[in-house]
Amino acid sequence: MNNLLATAIEYLSEIDNTIIFALSIIPYSFFLFYLYKIKSVNLTIKIGFTLTLFFVLITIVFSVLSLNLYNKTLVEVDIFHGSAEVFLTISDFVILLGFIKILESLEVKNS
Repeated sequence: MNNLLATAIEYLSEIDNTIIFALSIIPYSFFLFYLYKIKSVNLTIKIGFTLTLFFVLITIVFSVLSLNLYNKTLVEVDIFHGSAEVFLTISDFVILLGFIKILESLEVKNS
């Protein structure tokens, strides 16, 4: 069983995931489209999930820069990788703030 798992992992590691990354924008766009139609989800959450697209754009830009300037991948250039991850952290934080707002509105007020 361990040999089968190791073989599967090795096979998956050889697959070029660029096309999968590019195509993942399609289901995420559908997700955002329907998310904005739901009135019970507050705007902060919607903005947070939209900022995730901005993170993807920034990641692509930093990937191209790292390849052109240093001839290395994004994960090999710490300043670019860290800067891109900052945008993911910001979008996650905005989503968290949106959920905190929902929890505060659901909180029972006892006097």
